[in-house]
Amino acid sequence: MTRFLLRKAVGMLGVLLALSLIVYAVFYIAPGDPAQLACGEKCSPAQVAQVRERLGLDAPVYLQYAHFLQGIVAGRDFSAGTGLLHCPAPCLGVSYRSGEQVTDMITARLPVTASLALGAMVLWLILGVGTGLVSALRRGRLSERLLTGLTLAGSSIPVFVIGLVLLIVLCAQFQWLPFPSYVPLTEDPQQWFWGLLLPWVSLALIESAKYARLTRSSMLETLADDHIRTFRAYGVSERRLVTRHALRGALTPVIALTAIDLGTMFGSAVLTESLFGLPGLGKLLVTSVGLIDLPTVVGLTLVTGFCVVLANVIADVLYAVADRRVVLT
Repeated sequence: MTRFLLRKAVGMLGVLLALSLIVYAVFYIAPGDPAQLACGEKCSPAQVAQVRERLGLDAPVYLQYAHFLQGIVAGRDFSAGTGLLHCPAPCLGVSYRSGEQVTDMITARLPVTASLALGAMVLWLILGVGTGLVSALRRGRLSERLLTGLTLAGSSIPVFVIGLVLLIVLCAQFQWLPFPSYVPLTEDPQQWFWGLLLPWVSLALIESAKYARLTRSSMLETLADDHIRTFRAYGVSERRLVTRHALRGALTPVIALTAIDLGTMFGSAVLTESLFGLPGLGKLLVTSVGLIDLPTVVGLTLVTGFCVVLANVIADVLYAVADRRVVLT
């Protein structure tokens, strides 16, 4: 296990380094002057030159990138008018637009996206895996056909459509739920739960459809394996056969898909956060790309990449827990 985790850690560093290189290359090829954007449209050429020097944009690209990596490891000092602004490690730079430290911007918004992603994940796993399991065990019956139709319909509806309908019906018309908002869990757990329940349900209704189909197909495949037929021939009860043997093997692809969806949601929950007015990482990423705010975009890309890679490492470990035939190498 130690050797496996060390190898994954080295691979994670390689992936994050490649991501930062790609983002740097894309933004330096793209049109637009970050110094002009940071200074404003009414700035004179002399003022733009001062901003460019203060932000370190007058240095060669490779040197700027080296300073960025140095900040992650050891921190950096930035010129802030009359003095220096120290950015402690891990320093992801300073926003060109707001002058805030990127690490602080991400840290302030990370709990919002994490709460949204983790809460929705719990719901879509319960709904998706449960529906897929019932569909597999009741194959060929009317209930199975009904559940299959519902999952197909659910996967074809965009999240903003379901979210908007739920907002109108549950919040505006019947007032069964409060309008979505974010309150930190440490301040008021009850308000945190109720404020995020509607976004969780909206995401879960969409995501659970593909988990139901995946669980159903994987479960049917596992139930047809030789070792399952052998257990059945030896008189193992159907309930024990499903819960202790078939379900464990069928969950392996579900774990893989969960790792991918959970990791990518930290940077792709733009529609959900925009629809419900949640100040998360996805909304910040869209704003930063539009403003060509390179430090913020690179920092968000690295955080999102880290979440994706970390989720896949956890998924690899869970493979071995769910299926004893899997060996970590």
